[in-house]
Amino acid sequence: MIVPTIDAGLESFLRAELPLPEAVGDVSFDPPSGTWSAQLSRITVNLFLFGIGRSPQQPRPSVDREVNGRAQRRRPIPMLELHYLVSAWAGVVRDEHQLLGDALACLVQASALPPEHLAVPLPSGVQLTVEPYDNSRAKDVWTTVGGAIKPSFELIVTSAADAPAFADLPPRVERIRALVGRMPADGGASGSTPDRVPPGAPPGAGENGRSAAARHTPGPG
Repeated sequence: MIVPTIDAGLESFLRAELPLPEAVGDVSFDPPSGTWSAQLSRITVNLFLFGIGRSPQQPRPSVDREVNGRAQRRRPIPMLELHYLVSAWAGVVRDEHQLLGDALACLVQASALPPEHLAVPLPSGVQLTVEPYDNSRAKDVWTTVGGAIKPSFELIVTSAADAPAFADLPPRVERIRALVGRMPADGGASGSTPDRVPPGAPPGAGENGRSAAARHTPGPG
């Protein structure tokens, strides 16, 4: 939805700012090929979308909400760049230059597309940037579409991609219940039983009920 929404927004903006009412001229998004230009009968501003990709700008952050007691989250939304080649067509070179200059003035002075020109709201604002002149880039585009090279400029439109749907989150952990059990009689030791000292045994009695003295008997003397 983002591409047709921005296309329609750019047309609405240019028609209002140039101005270029529908009774006077057209705003086109067709490839400006030789066949297309031969069919023109009215003055036309052409915005050819020749490239689209992910913007290096940071994505729009995730959003949390609660609906009917259930927590939901919308994932971060990446930012996109739309690259347009803008040209003017009027049949007379002077008129074309005038129309192109007017379109350039409108777009270079506007850092963003006013929201009133968007048919539906988008997840972010729509940024407008006129790129520095790049002869090789423009020549490649004109050669690709098969049209005669004309004065033109590149417009980059940056906006968020279509917003993903909200998804339910797992229930929140509100309480942690501890499980308590009896400690084993041997204290949890494994493999051997502890020494048991019988009643009345001398101090130091230990292993298997024997006293330390019994374990260490001095030799003959």
